[in-house]
Amino acid sequence: MSDLPSQPDGSASQSLTHRVLARVSDAGLSVDRRESALRRRSSRRRPAASDLLSASVTRTPDQIREARSLRRVFHELGDSYREYRRRTGEPVSADVRDAAERFRREVNVSSLVSVAASLERLDILTW
Repeated sequence: MSDLPSQPDGSASQSLTHRVLARVSDAGLSVDRRESALRRRSSRRRPAASDLLSASVTRTPDQIREARSLRRVFHELGDSYREYRRRTGEPVSADVRDAAERFRREVNVSSLVSVAASLERLDILTW
């Protein structure tokens, strides 16, 4: 994975980074399985014309896979946060909102670790 954050505050953030990377790796395997299943099903149909201006044409398959994996973990974190808010009645945390907005602007490991860190401070992470 690229864009690893620096680890100035020691092993706690390093541990969180490793946990996020492991989760992204697992999500990557899930993305691969899904893509494989879609290819098998769609092989019977006529292939769709690709948009030559789309981002998927300018990115490598590994970059596309990484972005999908990162987004999948981000959505899992969002589901956990929404469940936490439903259960506790807490309002949206400015810290979580800012981290999520940063991730949407910069889809990378560092910004995803920021989202996970803000949820860990609320004792939401189960992994």
